[in-house]
Amino acid sequence: MEISSTLQIVESLTRAIVEHRLRPGTKLAEQKLADHFGVSRTLVRQALFQLSQNRLIRLEPARGAFVAAPSVDEAKQVFAVRRMLEAEMTRSFVQTVTPARIKALREHVAQEKLAVNNADAAGRTELLGDFHVRMAELMGNEVLAELLRDLISRCALITLMYQSPQAAEHSNDEHAAIVKALAARDEALAVRLMNEHLLHVEESLTFDRKQPINEISLALS
Repeated sequence: MEISSTLQIVESLTRAIVEHRLRPGTKLAEQKLADHFGVSRTLVRQALFQLSQNRLIRLEPARGAFVAAPSVDEAKQVFAVRRMLEAEMTRSFVQTVTPARIKALREHVAQEKLAVNNADAAGRTELLGDFHVRMAELMGNEVLAELLRDLISRCALITLMYQSPQAAEHSNDEHAAIVKALAARDEALAVRLMNEHLLHVEESLTFDRKQPINEISLALS
């Protein structure tokens, strides 16, 4: 029961943030959330910690929890760094490619497609980001995987809030094309597709957002 309650709070808050119903910087008062969901503050605290792990909120000592306020500039810098890193990663992947690695990537792309088709915004964002981490993991490079995990989570909220379902579907198609080039050991094509893909993701983020609400109970209703 407790796990499902925590999960319910996480999902409700994620949805309110993603659907622009909660403004970045909004304070998330534990007692207000506990009253709204009819649960203990302990469960609320667990949910807020989970959301902070996903960088959707930030926890400030002695001040509480706030909806994260990612900067557009930071997202652009993250994408610039990712293009540098992932071009080299793609080259290395082609040079060490195996059927097992291609099979694992194809399975991942199939999961993405499912999340896109099911209109699961949080799920698809996580899976689309994880594709890149998965490449590093399959190469056995845990340092690179960790770096990418951190970079992707730094702009995950921006992607989550500003990427349209059409752009997400396009990302999934591009991942499939990258895997095809990797399987064919076509290094030049794979690197070009990866670079274009990251540029497309960045360009697809639309920053003309709806005006969110600051009132928690209204935003969650």
